Amino acid sequence: MRAVRRNNATGHFSWIGSDGWSARVSVFERNEAEIEGTLSVQPRAHRVKGFDQYFLSLTVANNNRNPWFTEYWEHYFQCKWPNSTPTPYNQKYSRICKGNETMTYVNGYEPEPQLQFVSDAVMAFAYAFKNMHRDLCGGDPGLCPQMDPVDGTKLLEYLYNVHFTGLSGDDFQFSENGDGLARYNIIHFKQTSAGVYEWVRVGEYREGQLSLNLSNIQFRLQGPEMPLSFCSNPCAKGQAKKFVEGENCCWHCFNCTNYQVLISETQCVECPLGFLPDVDHRHCESIPELYMSPDTTWAVGALTFATIGIFLTIFVIFVFVRYQDTPVVRASGRELSYVLLAGILLCFGMTYVLVQRPTDVICGAQKAGIGFCFVVVYSALLTKTNRIFRIFKAGKRTTTAPSFISPRSQLVICGGLISVQVSITAVWLACAPPRAIHHYPTREDNNLVCSASITNSYIVAFAYPILLIVICTVYAILTRKIPEAFNESKYIGFTMYTTCVIWLAFVPIYFSTAQHVILNITTMSMAISLSATVTLVCLFTPKLYILLLHPERQSLILQSKHVTQRVNKSVIFLRVESATQSDDCEMNDQLRFVWSLNSKVSCATQTAMASNVASFDKF
Repeated sequence: MRAVRRNNATGHFSWIGSDGWSARVSVFERNEAEIEGTLSVQPRAHRVKGFDQYFLSLTVANNNRNPWFTEYWEHYFQCKWPNSTPTPYNQKYSRICKGNETMTYVNGYEPEPQLQFVSDAVMAFAYAFKNMHRDLCGGDPGLCPQMDPVDGTKLLEYLYNVHFTGLSGDDFQFSENGDGLARYNIIHFKQTSAGVYEWVRVGEYREGQLSLNLSNIQFRLQGPEMPLSFCSNPCAKGQAKKFVEGENCCWHCFNCTNYQVLISETQCVECPLGFLPDVDHRHCESIPELYMSPDTTWAVGALTFATIGIFLTIFVIFVFVRYQDTPVVRASGRELSYVLLAGILLCFGMTYVLVQRPTDVICGAQKAGIGFCFVVVYSALLTKTNRIFRIFKAGKRTTTAPSFISPRSQLVICGGLISVQVSITAVWLACAPPRAIHHYPTREDNNLVCSASITNSYIVAFAYPILLIVICTVYAILTRKIPEAFNESKYIGFTMYTTCVIWLAFVPIYFSTAQHVILNITTMSMAISLSATVTLVCLFTPKLYILLLHPERQSLILQSKHVTQRVNKSVIFLRVESATQSDDCEMNDQLRFVWSLNSKVSCATQTAMASNVASFDKF
């Protein structure tokens, strides 16, 4: 304490005192300012009744059994006892002790506060011996053979089990580890007023329980706040401690990462995928699931577009059913048109499946439906274009009508094309069952998606429809020069060109938005709906135009349509109707060639064309 004062460090330290020096006058006297604020832990003890009276009555004359009492007497009264043994301490005393000195509280007697533990220790042995003697000797006076000599191991067992009330009035017994009961007073040295210091009791520790009156603690009269540690400040939220080697109260603080939580004061661990730390980095909290749902803005837009498409498709179906016996409907291939409209309706309906919250069932419907709806559309279109191509190719080479151009044959062909996709989908679903999974493209994301959407396995669903699109496009190119009377081939060609453009744009957009679940699904649904819209508008708008706005033009279909074809500078007038007729008997009347030849047309040419007419009439 004097060193603290010499270095002008008074008030800089806060002391924790043990029972060896705290509350002793010899320590705090004249060092009050340096010791102010000390907290001390002292074993709680009560005075042994009658001991002070007994001890104060002792003198060297009546206490000669204690060889150290003479030294104590010399030290207490600062004198040398006559004929006492010289010691390093009594040589400095010149005054001779008279023997009539009296110890009192006034002249410096200070009771020993821990005397209770001495008496408890002696009495513990006394009770252990007594209980051992009772059990082994039956209470007979003196030592019996069983205790001569005393077995220390057995005595220890009796010591463990002693339980008595000591001279201080407190109960005593040993803990299971052989220690005395933990009872401590927490005392505090404070300045109660300017220049007035005293020790006050501010709490206790009793058998594992600490009670502390913090409001009664005052480290400085002018600064009652709790002192800060100058070794290491407490770590902030989200920080862990790294202790200095060899120290347990000095540490460095380091931050847990953005994805870690504290599991102890020295260790951070990373949260699992789909979880992020809370603000205090104490607990991992689940990231809300992100998935496509019908109530999002993107989904509402896609659903609105698909719904309009569904109503338009239903309207077209209604018109075709209403006018199914008219030349326009018959000429358009009535059966395949219905198949085509059903496929378009499925395409628009896929949007309703795509925007639902992913489940195993929804994922299965997506895997099966995406490819199927396209195959229905493009199988019908391929059957149409193939029929037109074969009819006109056969007309150039032979007088025999091509096979499988009847409505029933066309439906069988279309069904066969569709069955290929059904088989592919069945194998795909069996080998890779649909599952809704959580996908974590980044640590902050928790996307609920279908497994097929993140493995790019949707290419299995698109592979066959893309093949049909390519073949349809090729046929559209090959039939682009068919006479204008067969203008449906021109519309099919325009449909396929536009579809190719849509899909060429869709593929890079779809894969570039793979990490954005909502945008990715919206892109797919819009591509499907756009493809269906192009097919609906390009193929059916011209027919609706005639059926609803200009029905009088249908009469022209029953009359000759003259297609100009120059052969060696001759004009051949060809009366022909659509090569996609759905009614066999009407085809017999309409597929007729009427020509007028000038002198430059050979007889052989006329004969060949007549044979073609006869062939189609026969069909």
